[in-house]
Amino acid sequence: MPAFTTYDGTELAYHVRGEGEPLVCLPGGAMRASRYLGDLGGLASGRRLVLLDLRGTGDSAIPADESTYRVDHQVADIEALRLHLGLDRVDLLAHSAAGNLVMLYAAAHPERLGRIALVTPTAWAVDLPSTPEQRLEGARRRAGTELYDTAIEAYARILAGSDTDENWDRAAPLFYGRWDEAARADFAAGEDEQNEKAAAAFAGPGAFDPPATRAALRRLTAEVLVLAGELDFNPGPALAARIARLFPRAVVDVQPATGHFPWLDDPARFTSRVERFLATGA
Repeated sequence: MPAFTTYDGTELAYHVRGEGEPLVCLPGGAMRASRYLGDLGGLASGRRLVLLDLRGTGDSAIPADESTYRVDHQVADIEALRLHLGLDRVDLLAHSAAGNLVMLYAAAHPERLGRIALVTPTAWAVDLPSTPEQRLEGARRRAGTELYDTAIEAYARILAGSDTDENWDRAAPLFYGRWDEAARADFAAGEDEQNEKAAAAFAGPGAFDPPATRAALRRLTAEVLVLAGELDFNPGPALAARIARLFPRAVVDVQPATGHFPWLDDPARFTSRVERFLATGA
């Protein structure tokens, strides 16, 4: 298992899938180990995926100073990985909460970027959160069967403050385009793969300066893909379009019939779209 030492002496691990030009892939969660990304629906067939275990997750070490779980401190980890890989510019793919990490990295190191793929990203770093009302409205689009009606009721209880394991178990189908074996396995693995202490610190006080980050992103020359799931609600397609408009050279794509994990719901469509963007910027 390859690893490197980052700026504060913490040893971080990464996993390599496939061959070709490297694509650094950052997991969401927040602070979930990279294992759940797998080969991103077959994306490893054309690129060498470098799947980073963020500090304190997966095979990476717990830092001596756990305040460094806050996302702005992790920007230096991405830069350390770029240097370790010997890359002048790095292509990045971020899922979900890792979208915030990539936005902060882009603001700090714009000259070190190749292309950026933001897959169902959250955007707290630029003060574009998906509100509880937006999330519940998006979830209610799935109403009409017992499975999803039960899930929506559970999700409404979560948003109202009843954050129990039972409610999350019942709400789980809402996060996937299909509640099939792959979706159930991914959901079951999630709890064991997440560092809950790190997740709580990830977006803690002081992590973000949205006006400064927005201003930096407006000057960014790198090409960006914002890929949303049609059935996702964090972000929903409309919010994903607003996120894309923060970047001068961005395209937004809504993948049909998919949720928060589009490479599980439709691997062929996902890989084709991301490969085209990485090859052409369109």
